[in-house]
Amino acid sequence: MLLVTLRNLFLSYGPNEVLLENAQLTIETKERICLIGRNGAGKSSLLKIIQGDLQPDSGDIERIPNLKISKLIQEIPRDLKGTVFEVVASALKGCDLADWDIDYRVESILDKMDLDPQQEVCNLSGGYIRRVLMAAAIVSEPDILLLDEPTNHLDIDTIAWLEDFLLKYPKTILFITHDRVLLDKIATRIIEIDDGQLVSWKGNYTDYLVHKEAQLSALSKKNDLFDKKLAEEERWIRQGIKARRTRNEGRVRALEAMRVQRQNRRSRVGTVNIQAQSFDQSGKSVFDLDKVHYAVNEKTIIKEFSSSVMRGDKIGIIGANGCGKSTLLRIVLKQLEPISGKSKHGTQLNISYFDQQREQLDDEKMVIDNISDGCDFVTINGKNVHIMTYLNDFLFTPQRARVPVKVLSGGERHRLLLARLFTRPSNVLILDEPTNDLDAETLELLAERLSDYEGTLLLVSHDRSFLNNIVTSTWVFEGDGEVNEYIGGYDDYLRQRKEQRQANNTKKAEKQEPKRTDPVKTTPPKRSHKEKMEMENLLKQIEKKEKELEALYLVMAAESFAKQGKDDNKKVLEKVAQLEKEIKASYQLWESMDGAV
Repeated sequence: MLLVTLRNLFLSYGPNEVLLENAQLTIETKERICLIGRNGAGKSSLLKIIQGDLQPDSGDIERIPNLKISKLIQEIPRDLKGTVFEVVASALKGCDLADWDIDYRVESILDKMDLDPQQEVCNLSGGYIRRVLMAAAIVSEPDILLLDEPTNHLDIDTIAWLEDFLLKYPKTILFITHDRVLLDKIATRIIEIDDGQLVSWKGNYTDYLVHKEAQLSALSKKNDLFDKKLAEEERWIRQGIKARRTRNEGRVRALEAMRVQRQNRRSRVGTVNIQAQSFDQSGKSVFDLDKVHYAVNEKTIIKEFSSSVMRGDKIGIIGANGCGKSTLLRIVLKQLEPISGKSKHGTQLNISYFDQQREQLDDEKMVIDNISDGCDFVTINGKNVHIMTYLNDFLFTPQRARVPVKVLSGGERHRLLLARLFTRPSNVLILDEPTNDLDAETLELLAERLSDYEGTLLLVSHDRSFLNNIVTSTWVFEGDGEVNEYIGGYDDYLRQRKEQRQANNTKKAEKQEPKRTDPVKTTPPKRSHKEKMEMENLLKQIEKKEKELEALYLVMAAESFAKQGKDDNKKVLEKVAQLEKEIKASYQLWESMDGAV
């Protein structure tokens, strides 16, 4: 069933900023559509149009009656206040739901996302605030769920949970993401914004790349033939007086039309040209961490971690939000002293640091002024490059280079930070989540440049594909301050951790298993009378609790329950949750007793 239909949409921000031109789109039930395109192409604007927050300059929009649309925004609001429960519950305002139903929905989603209902949102890290906003977006069970870069600031475990959730989500999803693994797993259709048009491709991102390459190849051949024909006609029109006297006027008009067609043919936007500036080599030893230990309020963040970073190493740092990744970077950089242990630096280090909080950009200044500081040239690998040429390498047109930073999209802001970073010569790069908001093409090029980078790299990222393509080893936070080092990328870490756990379990089983001198008995021993009585009593307790729980379910189903006070309802819901937990634990205990032979 069609949910939304867009016809002949036109959207622009001035004559030089046409985002949509005669664009068409239909959205149906149970689709999982990924919207792709260059940063600044209009992806977020299209989501706003579909939701109704932005009106196009012209065109028609049809939505089915009572269509419910919810959106996860790209940027974290700066004025977000209240407890986690209050923020998520606010998304249900205006819904025709009883208080107890609102409480149940909110508590259920917070439990799934491992969020404390009473925690003040202002005290949460960026990753946990992102979880809260995700919970608020899905708690109303919308017909269309709009997700604008949902994996930004999420740790890998939460991204894995999100993948599983979206795969099971029974309604329509329209999303924007730079995470190619998530995109490939969940997308059933790709919508590309290309030269103001919306082009639809069936399948996931891998399918799209195959079809897109074939299309570009066919288009290139078509343009080559057209240009060859145009060149022949141009030679004909420039022939001598005799030829001009006898020329066919229809042929002349056709040539003029070809000239206009060639002039109007939109060239594809250029490719990002990212170059990391070279610097004299560092010493062979870059960083040396010796039993580094750090704690906050008696909570261990880093537990006696040791590692040696050599010239040319590319290390990925992985862990849950708030686990201490940025803290470890600060210790490595000697911006923070550990409680015990040492962080030593090698010789001739020239370090460039990418800050995920983007504090280096001045929102009120123009793009060009955030790079040049008033100069017309920047020095790249010993050569003077005009600032406009340099910004063009990062896909900023002369017009876009002169707008304030505050009007840029999230991806453009991130690209500007990279442009600023790479104006500085370095032999050590420290990148704290550099992949957020970047489009797929820029990500691929950045990964290629970092792989070719001859210096040393420390990279914090939750992008699994990006890690696999770049790093030579990983530092992984595995809980309780334990940081372990693995060889290779993210997939290599998963494999090694699995093998390590299997080996540990085998050793543990061998250690605990008693040595037998007699043949193993094939028949289980009989239970004692006491054991039988304990099992019977446990079953009676389970039966009693199940009857009590069934009675509470009937209370909740009655019309009078919704009319009760919120406190009374809450007591019932808490009792239900307690009984469900106790019954589950009792069954587990009974199964363990039943198997104890």
